[in-house]
Amino acid sequence: MSDASPGAGGFGPPQQPPQPTPGYGYSQSGPGYGYPQSGPSYPAAPPVGYPAGPGYGMPAQPSNGMGTTGLVLGIIGLVCSLTFFLWFFGVILGVLAIIFGAIGRGKANRGEATNKGAATAGLVCGIVATVVLPLLGFALFASFLGSASTF
Repeated sequence: MSDASPGAGGFGPPQQPPQPTPGYGYSQSGPGYGYPQSGPSYPAAPPVGYPAGPGYGMPAQPSNGMGTTGLVLGIIGLVCSLTFFLWFFGVILGVLAIIFGAIGRGKANRGEATNKGAATAGLVCGIVATVVLPLLGFALFASFLGSASTF
């Protein structure tokens, strides 16, 4: 009464699962886990440092540092020139603001920077801190000396 294929009751030896064919998800030695051993594959990535073709590179970033530096130095130079004790530092910072503002404005004119307004403002603030405010200070000092001698 032993039957090779058991009935619906499940009596008899257990049945073997069907053997898979080699291909996706299976290795030659049996079912495997992970990536398929054969089949279509994607092309390999280019090595690191491989030069890109023309027209595929990143655009150059604008170099706005000179104009921004000129603006900051010009504003600080204005504040220092307005004070009585720091006018000398205001003149020095104003000269630096003129230099950095002129360089930043030149870069903006060539298209290397995008902050032409900030560079121009730094240039103007530097001129005011270097020339106008010290001249007004000397004129005010001279007027005090002139008015003091009349008494």
